[in-house]
Amino acid sequence: MSQLKVVFDGESLITPEAMAAEFGSSKGALYSEQLATGKAEMALILQIARQQFEYGRDPAEIIHRLAGTLHETRAKFHPSVWQELIPIAQNHPVSEYFLQDPFTRWSFTKPRGYSGDAQLLDFIYGHPSVESDIAKASPLGRVLYDYTKDASSSVAVRERRDLLTQHVDDIAEKRGSDTEVLTIAAGHLREANNSVALRRRRIKRWVALDQDPISVGSIRRDFAGSGVEAIDGSVRGILTKGHRLGQFDFVYAAGLYDYLAENVAVKLTQRCLEMLKPNGVFLFANFATDIKVDGYMETFMNWALLLRSEVHMWNIIHASAGRDEFEASVQFGANRNIVYGLITKRQ
Repeated sequence: MSQLKVVFDGESLITPEAMAAEFGSSKGALYSEQLATGKAEMALILQIARQQFEYGRDPAEIIHRLAGTLHETRAKFHPSVWQELIPIAQNHPVSEYFLQDPFTRWSFTKPRGYSGDAQLLDFIYGHPSVESDIAKASPLGRVLYDYTKDASSSVAVRERRDLLTQHVDDIAEKRGSDTEVLTIAAGHLREANNSVALRRRRIKRWVALDQDPISVGSIRRDFAGSGVEAIDGSVRGILTKGHRLGQFDFVYAAGLYDYLAENVAVKLTQRCLEMLKPNGVFLFANFATDIKVDGYMETFMNWALLLRSEVHMWNIIHASAGRDEFEASVQFGANRNIVYGLITKRQ
């Protein structure tokens, strides 16, 4: 597969259109036959879901069955065929039902101009900032939201937040009040809300970097006077060393690699490792290929992701870190929807 073109600033790094263009260059010999079959199957899947809504079936059951069927369909067909099926789902009348879910609608319409923004994650966290959007939703929309906020991917994201908090606190406990942390693509930095180390002033400096000025402003407001330093910055700035950030005990990028082609992921990893102190730790996370709601996310949520397996994560690590200088491991979250790479710099 050729590498995806990546936009580092402003717009989403990966869009459905970019992925369609990527897969369009590698169509298989049976592409036309598969596409015809895929279109017929997708039409049937969508029509059944629409009829179930019209007949007053349980919305939670409808979306559960649909998500499972879309996952199976995505796995069945060549990626180039799947990319052709996505707009069929998005333009089908049944989408009007699913878009009543405020979480799905926010993802699909992308009010901040890109996928996976911090406010979207707040729907997963059930943060007070999204309460008004949920309250304004239709009764159907609220039922669907009750499902999507507790889907396996959402559960994994909440677990990821808590895991990051634990990593920060564990490192601060070992290294004391001189601990320095760097978060790349920080969003609203919700993992800091429950950090014992931050609350007890055990962190000397926590740099939170994000390219979204709304997110940066939110961090500055929420963590004023806490030792958190919000910086308006981008992946490009890190790769070109445009940001003079210093050295850190813990560097992590938890929601960014889902949008990075492998060559960019390797370059970013290398740069992050350069910013580690001796015994410093770098963590990066990615939605895994085991995710079961990928079809729903890519269609009705318009949320395109580059999913990675354990092998993919190791490929990035081996291309980035010398074995004599670093120790590394790869592990999955509890429900295997997110996979983590951990790299520790030797003394």
